[in-house]
Amino acid sequence: MKVTIYTDGSSRGNPGPGGWAAIILTDEEVIELGGREDKTTNNRMELLGAIEGLKHLSNKECKTVEVNTDSEYVKKGMTEWIDGWIKKGWKTSAKKDVLNKDLWQQLKHEEDRLKEKKVHVTWKYVQAHVGIPLNERADTIATSCADDAEVQLYRGVRESYTHLA
Repeated sequence: MKVTIYTDGSSRGNPGPGGWAAIILTDEEVIELGGREDKTTNNRMELLGAIEGLKHLSNKECKTVEVNTDSEYVKKGMTEWIDGWIKKGWKTSAKKDVLNKDLWQQLKHEEDRLKEKKVHVTWKYVQAHVGIPLNERADTIATSCADDAEVQLYRGVRESYTHLA
């Protein structure tokens, strides 16, 4: 089974109140997740969306997971930078501490946990605010959470989900 995840993060100020979102799709179901923190940054919320999306797969049987993010920070971090950071003791190429190390470690742990179960995880960058329905929905959830506004999170059958097109 293939699982597709769309993630997003938002903050009102950097730092400020923030929200994260993850939308998990299988052939049968859709699960929307969202949450908030009072004082955070956009990058931390982008990372939390990805962490929570992957964490939610702990009981799912799947062969592939595609994580879609509109954050080049998350995508490049997981596909280009993280192995080097680990080898350098969580230092950047400029020998500075990696920002958000705690969340990068959690995200790497979630990816590794899936890989141990022989799940193939891919990271895909999607452009923000260009009308990609699931990316737009993830943005709505994340910004609503950041604003502490009510948002109805869907959990149910895929054929009844209204945000696919």
